Order: sequence, then C-alpha cells, then structure tokens
Amino acid sequence: MNVSRLIRRLHTAARTTSKALGYRVLSGQIAADVENGRLIRTGDLLQRLGADLPDGQASWYGRHAAKAYRANHLGADPVRVWAQHRTTGKWIHVNVFAPTDSALYVALQTYKATRHLVAADYARCA
Repeated sequence: MNVSRLIRRLHTAARTTSKALGYRVLSGQIAADVENGRLIRTGDLLQRLGADLPDGQASWYGRHAAKAYRANHLGADPVRVWAQHRTTGKWIHVNVFAPTDSALYVALQTYKATRHLVAADYARCA
C-alpha cells in the first residue's frame, strides 16, 4: 500500500468519526505518548509548577520553548499534537516535548512571565 492511499484512509476515517476520535487518529502514537507522560505539553509543565498564567501568556511560553528547541536541534521544529484547549475546549495544534528537554527550562528563564518560577526553584534547592 502506498503512502498517499494510507493518508487518504486516515483522513477519511477522521472525517467520519467524532471530533475527539478523529483528532486522536490524526495524532496517533504522539497522543498516546502524551497521555502516558512520555511527552509533555508546555501548559502541563506550567500547571505542575503552579504557574497560573492567562492563556495568552501561556501560549507565549510555548513559543519561547519552541524557539529554544529549534536552537538546540539545528532548526528542527518540535513535535506537534492535536489537543483540546484547557479552557475553551477547542481542538488546537500544540507542541510537545520530552519532560527532561532543556528547551522547556531555557524557556522558563527567557520568558519574563515565568522567570520567577526558576528563581524560586533554585532558592529551594540551595
């Protein structure tokens, strides 16, 4: 079976099912890795750190993380997955990273709305 036929079948399956199942079909293994904790969304990290940022600021943190990822990986884009927005419920494309990826922590330092999180963690560790 060639690749274009497989992609066409995936898109057909995604169009004829519920939205949740359709986006799950399109995301495949990546969505399963997010659910199992092998990959993490930037919003999940902020939530774990206790950062209560408005949606607009949280998305800017994600942009900083993507920029740091590109700098560390020779311009390659981070992996993306379809996920439901945490407040609106709309399906959006979000970047996901390994929980230990340095891009997440570089972004915490470079984005001014999250710098205080890094300083507080360093103070507790010292």
